[in-house]
Amino acid sequence: MPRDELKVFSGTTHPELAAEICSYLKRPLGKASAFKFSNDNIFITINENVRDADVFIVQTSCPPVNDGLMELLIFIDACRRASAGRITAVIPYYPYARSDKKDQPRVPITARLVSELLTVAGADRVITIDLHAPQIQGFFSIPLDHLTAKHIVAKYFKKKGTENKVVLAPDVGSAHFVEKLADLLDLPYAVVDKRRTGNEERAVARGIIGEVSGKDIIFFDDEISTAGSLQDVVRLLKEEDAGKIYASCTHPVLCGPAIDRIKKLPIEELVVTNSIPIPQKKRLSNLTVLSLGSLLAETIKRVHHGESISALFR
Repeated sequence: MPRDELKVFSGTTHPELAAEICSYLKRPLGKASAFKFSNDNIFITINENVRDADVFIVQTSCPPVNDGLMELLIFIDACRRASAGRITAVIPYYPYARSDKKDQPRVPITARLVSELLTVAGADRVITIDLHAPQIQGFFSIPLDHLTAKHIVAKYFKKKGTENKVVLAPDVGSAHFVEKLADLLDLPYAVVDKRRTGNEERAVARGIIGEVSGKDIIFFDDEISTAGSLQDVVRLLKEEDAGKIYASCTHPVLCGPAIDRIKKLPIEELVVTNSIPIPQKKRLSNLTVLSLGSLLAETIKRVHHGESISALFR
């Protein structure tokens, strides 16, 4: 059964996406304010009644990451203390998702820590999109709805045409993830043979498993951060005499030298979603941004009414 009233609030990280969600739901954005004291402490005020309401707080992970995470935790606590009926954290890009395992001595599993912080703060549920590692779902003791942008990306490339194309996975670990996109497009797929060493953000691409010669390529990853791996992949594809290259990802982190690197790459188009706000200075001429607003809004509506989420992806 649905809660008394559905209310959507926005943190400061991505108000544009929250506005899209509210527009789809035909509901006003919840009234709240966030600011910092002179001592750098974050303060949240909920400026309307949320007692017994079904509250959804939209807050993605983008720089400054720690400020955004702390703001979300305080926002959740404020709603809990205001007697909200249920609190759902809507986190399109999950923070610290890459710290998902203890693969070296004396290192943290920060993705697990974040899940516990959200729970202790008072979140009853979490909605997120294309986690870097699916096993992060198992870190939660509360329900987590793990959505995917693959259907949105597939719909876009179907409109462009799929003739003579191959979908390319960034590494063996992502092969199953990318295989689903290939199935949606009814295309074959290939895999990059890649190795990562220690704490290096960039893994080295050593070869491609599969036939790419003479084929146009749709390279798909969950995120593109420094674009170092993409740089290596493009080099390998050109060595293999591949045709046009389309790069795509769910989360356009695009940090450090990413923009400068991508500008120099011979790619036709960079297709991303708006899981993270993209500043104007990063809006390349060949950048296409696909909206997640309707997907998140429909998910929120289904959660509110107790309906199936998986039915969205059938």
